[in-house]
Amino acid sequence: MSDETADWRGRRPRGLDDATVDALGALSCALETVQRARGHLYAFHQLTGTAHRELEEAIEALRAAGRDAQADLLTAELLGRDVLAGRWTFQVVEEYDDGYHRHFIELEQRVRDELAGGVRHIYEAEMKERQQG
Repeated sequence: MSDETADWRGRRPRGLDDATVDALGALSCALETVQRARGHLYAFHQLTGTAHRELEEAIEALRAAGRDAQADLLTAELLGRDVLAGRWTFQVVEEYDDGYHRHFIELEQRVRDELAGGVRHIYEAEMKERQQG
């Protein structure tokens, strides 16, 4: 099987040792895990928003059923409540994106630039080359 787009071959910059390639591979893996965590955080944000809309519908249904005391309780105690002290989920997402996530990406890029001239996925490209020949 021929690979017409073989730009993945020979990614390793001249003089880059195996231990550094392995370390950069581990750093890349850590970044991918952070990206997955970010996706889960966005899922949490979206699911919480969905639950909030469903809570509003439940409150309306309670009122329609003549259960104003329970609707009032949910409205007063839960509707619009912060999910964390002082924050809704959009604020949690923004804080994560602007803080830890951005800093992780910037540092991964810096280390990769310093050690491998910015080349990504050297470890994976070499694994592909070993396996596909």
